[in-house]
Amino acid sequence: MDPNPRTFPILSYVISRLPSLTPRPPAADANSHSDHFDLEQPRAPEIVGQMPHLADPDLMASMGRAVSQVVQARTVLNLIGERPTHEEVDSARARLAEIEAQLSHELEEIVLQARPPEMEIHGWRAHQAEKERECRERAETEKRIWKSVLQLDEMHEAYEKLLKDAEKRLVKMYESKEDGDGDVVGDEVNEEVVGILQEAYGKGMERVNLSGRQLKLLPEAFGRIPGLLVFDLSANQLSAIPDSIAGLQNLEELNLSSNLLESLPDSIGLLQKLKLLNVSGNKLSALPDTICHCRSLVELDVSFNNLSYLPTNIGYELPNLQKLLIQLNKIRSLPSSICELKSLRYLDAHFNELHGLPIAIGRLTNLEVLNLSSNFSDLKELPETFGDLTNLRELDLSNNQIHALPDTFGRLDNLTKLNLEQNPLELPPMEIVNQGVEAVKSFMAKRWLDILLEEERKNSQEMQEQEQGGWLTRSTSWLKNVSGNVIGYIGTAGGTPRDAYLDQQL
Repeated sequence: MDPNPRTFPILSYVISRLPSLTPRPPAADANSHSDHFDLEQPRAPEIVGQMPHLADPDLMASMGRAVSQVVQARTVLNLIGERPTHEEVDSARARLAEIEAQLSHELEEIVLQARPPEMEIHGWRAHQAEKERECRERAETEKRIWKSVLQLDEMHEAYEKLLKDAEKRLVKMYESKEDGDGDVVGDEVNEEVVGILQEAYGKGMERVNLSGRQLKLLPEAFGRIPGLLVFDLSANQLSAIPDSIAGLQNLEELNLSSNLLESLPDSIGLLQKLKLLNVSGNKLSALPDTICHCRSLVELDVSFNNLSYLPTNIGYELPNLQKLLIQLNKIRSLPSSICELKSLRYLDAHFNELHGLPIAIGRLTNLEVLNLSSNFSDLKELPETFGDLTNLRELDLSNNQIHALPDTFGRLDNLTKLNLEQNPLELPPMEIVNQGVEAVKSFMAKRWLDILLEEERKNSQEMQEQEQGGWLTRSTSWLKNVSGNVIGYIGTAGGTPRDAYLDQQL
């Protein structure tokens, strides 16, 4: 479970020097401290020669605190066992699929089983429910051992990520020391910051503002302020947020804007009361799927990052989201689930690479402000359901390649602000566009009405043709019946011979 020295050289060295993990000889005198690093061990690794500052006790003590999570995870994994092999993981997945398929088959048989005539229907349903419960419990028991294999693999995967993040952090701490930033390495041990956090913990403060302090590392202790409601860490130099953020269970507002974050911890999904999250102005390439678990979110700002997509289920699990800011990213398409954000009122997606909108975008019936400007050559058309955004007040479509507005555009009765500049628009004509939003709405509404009237005319014409066709069919049938009757009568009345000419005329 120990980090590979070749892959994680600093982390491996720091962990090997932690007194809780390294066998040590008895203290030479009574003044020895149990938490001090043994830097005088014989045969020190070559890394000390390459990185001489690792011989600094203060630096090592600071690094030791920085890797506390790694040490804890290492201890847990040592207890539960080695990582399963790829073959074992694949086998576990295959077995789970088999069990699930078998369960589906058994449940289907239970449903299709005929009720015995002597059994009353309510009793039969109770009997079926009991059999279904037994099947599910049996399947769950069988799946438990295979699930544990996958969970163990996931834990080791998370441990690998933890090692990578820890190594990056230690490298930054060493570089900070090398650059001569002072006696203490990293802002995680900044006395002023620690003092603020201690005061917040002691007094049960609800708001803490650490913005603009050039913080590079965040003290782990910040996760121990359960009463914190608002936390501002904007305009710093943070490259990572510790998983201990999950301890801020009552947090409602978190501002991490203008930092150097490349990722967010999965534990952010445990902030069940979070209403406002601002991570704009970072280096995020993706958002963790767990962000969808922050079901209380009202405002989410992820603008000015390197995002190329949003979590697939973001729309299904954020029922309270009213404001979504995703501008200045590289997003090529929006997930279809975004159409389920029924509370959404404000959506800014300008300066992306959007190729279009989900077909069901019209389901956002509470949307009031929409900015789709500056997607340039990528955005060429809007779906017909766009006209269902009946509460839309402001719309910016400038700097795109839109040739025609959708026919339903005239239904946007509440639209008062519209920007269509820098588009090769043909419909409506530019002379209409230049007259303003009301002229555009009126033109498109009249066009929509004309389309509806034309469709109604075609439908009426088709119905008339069908009715006329039916009358002719009925008339022809009646004539055939009459002529047949007359011919039959003439041929049978009094045995009179049939006249061939008369038959032909009839």
